[in-house]
Amino acid sequence: MATVRFTSALQRFLAAPPAQVEASTVGEALAAVFEARPALRGYVLDDQGALRRHVAIYVRGEAVRDRIKLSDPIDPDDEIYVFQALTGG
Repeated sequence: MATVRFTSALQRFLAAPPAQVEASTVGEALAAVFEARPALRGYVLDDQGALRRHVAIYVRGEAVRDRIKLSDPIDPDDEIYVFQALTGG
């Protein structure tokens, strides 16, 4: 099963322990996490279900490419990291 991990920055607001999920895409993995912890959804996704501007997701060390439908494929042993992206200058 793939593992979804949230950084401590997100865990300041809500409990977000690592979750093991069965999924074939990033979107399916997140949906499984949100089913168990619905309050996390609003911190990660916008009202249209796309990744929020200041959130980054990495799989196998690379940022997801599809920030709208979250259709990037994942393998059963992947770790998915959800970060609050830092901005500024």
